[in-house]
Amino acid sequence: MPIKTQIWTVGGQPSQLHECILPSEQLLEDMIVSAPRLLSEEWMLIGRQESTGLGGRIDLLAIAPDASLVLIELKRDRTPRDVVAQALDYASWVEKLAAEDIAAIYKRYRQDADLAADFQAYFGLPLDEEALNQSHQIIIVASGLDASTERIVAYLSERDIAINVLCFQVFQLGEQQLISRAWLLDPVETQANASNTRSDGPSEPWNGEFYCSFGHSSTRSWLDAQEFGFICGGGGTWYSNSLKMLAPGDRVWVNIPQQGYVGVGRVTGRATAAADFTVMHNGVDIPVLQAATRGTYHAEQRNDPTLCEYFVAVEWLQTVPVEQAIKEVGLFGNQNTVCRPTTPKWRWTIERLKARLPHFDKT
Repeated sequence: MPIKTQIWTVGGQPSQLHECILPSEQLLEDMIVSAPRLLSEEWMLIGRQESTGLGGRIDLLAIAPDASLVLIELKRDRTPRDVVAQALDYASWVEKLAAEDIAAIYKRYRQDADLAADFQAYFGLPLDEEALNQSHQIIIVASGLDASTERIVAYLSERDIAINVLCFQVFQLGEQQLISRAWLLDPVETQANASNTRSDGPSEPWNGEFYCSFGHSSTRSWLDAQEFGFICGGGGTWYSNSLKMLAPGDRVWVNIPQQGYVGVGRVTGRATAAADFTVMHNGVDIPVLQAATRGTYHAEQRNDPTLCEYFVAVEWLQTVPVEQAIKEVGLFGNQNTVCRPTTPKWRWTIERLKARLPHFDKT
């Protein structure tokens, strides 16, 4: 059923706030440009009202931490069929953008700005030009959602198209207006669909093997992960949400960016916030932040469910030290913490890793 939010005041006599209407969806677009976190804390806006050269203009364009693009279209007064068809048409144009095209779009959005430098400042990561625009998402922004749009978007998402709807509603509280935000679909699945379908080649059915990017640094330590049996990610929902795809029994192959593959393990638990995750140390279960001391694991954010580190317990089948990481030309790589790759490169990667890590299937 269409998304609908109700808001009530808190007190002995709660009262329901009345829903109102924004003067225009142009105002909503202006608000998003002014405060991009209305959309997501994990995206950086890089374009607005960009001409596709095909008779249309993209409302907003953003970039994610893995250098994938996010196409954002406001529903405005279009019918569900029109807005979805328009978004898909624009996505076919976005898919073909080269690195120099994206840099030019950003310069038109922010004069004299440098995409690589601003990406580094925003995400704390270097912009990998090879990863730039290897995948994309389609986000439809609406001030109201009808059942037809919901059905169309759900249908496409179930077929691995990375599309979602972000619905905003406005409520009146005295002289002040409040705005609420709700996703039609779990954004974790949309992010997963985007990371699974890359623009650099054909796709094939997923082989059931999960990929993990483990950011070995001062923030998290591969030695800790080996010793205490976990993988982790945090510092924002983009980094931690994909861990929630994992379930006990799943097999995951771990890659350290720029280093290589360092292990394969069997998942034994669900994604858990740092404050609640424990590990065995000297025969006793203790909080992970007390045991794993080689990294910081965003300990200062342990009470913030958005920014804290999340951990998944893993029984290691075989691991190697970082110094012996498996790195070969052509092996699959991705900056998502966890993903379900559907590119033929992933199947080939697994074949190579099974040869290098022969205990991958031990019981």
